[in-house]
Amino acid sequence: MMKWKFAQALEIRWWKQYLSQKPVDQYLHDKKSYWRRVLKECDLKSAQVQGEVLDAGCGPAGIFTIFDQQNVTAIDPLLETYNKELSHFKKGWYPNVNFQTLALEEMDFREMFDYVFCLNAINHVHDIELAPDKLVAAAKKGSTLVLSIDAHNYNMLKWLFRLIPGDVLHPHQYDLKEYRSMLSKRGCTITHEYL
Repeated sequence: MMKWKFAQALEIRWWKQYLSQKPVDQYLHDKKSYWRRVLKECDLKSAQVQGEVLDAGCGPAGIFTIFDQQNVTAIDPLLETYNKELSHFKKGWYPNVNFQTLALEEMDFREMFDYVFCLNAINHVHDIELAPDKLVAAAKKGSTLVLSIDAHNYNMLKWLFRLIPGDVLHPHQYDLKEYRSMLSKRGCTITHEYL
């Protein structure tokens, strides 16, 4: 738990430094363009994404930023900190989004969402076994789960990063085969993969 809390403290520090030289309007414009490209890669358009939407591990500019007509729940353990300390994120800018300051492992949603997005967040969690359980539990039967991850291509580096904490912000180090297994053993069917 201490390792995860340390990673969270470094995460907010990273965001402050990263955003310090980025004009707010330009940054948000660029992020929205990026999320639209992600949807396109997933053969989706924001208008197609209907019903209840979850952005799990949303960060200060998650995919929630492009869903202004949908009912969106966005969760992140650092939301209050982002709201207070980053000029690039204010909850009030997104009136259709239900923001909740939660870690993925703390979610208690049961079959609520038609679309579940967990983008660049799964390897930041404290409990890598519980977090995917919570994502799958939150999804309605037949829903779409979009998961993006940082995965290792080389076993040697994966094992090295596991032994020595070379990437403190990402406490979990896995390859694609291991992530596929995490999803399939929870009953997910992988329909698309993009690099």
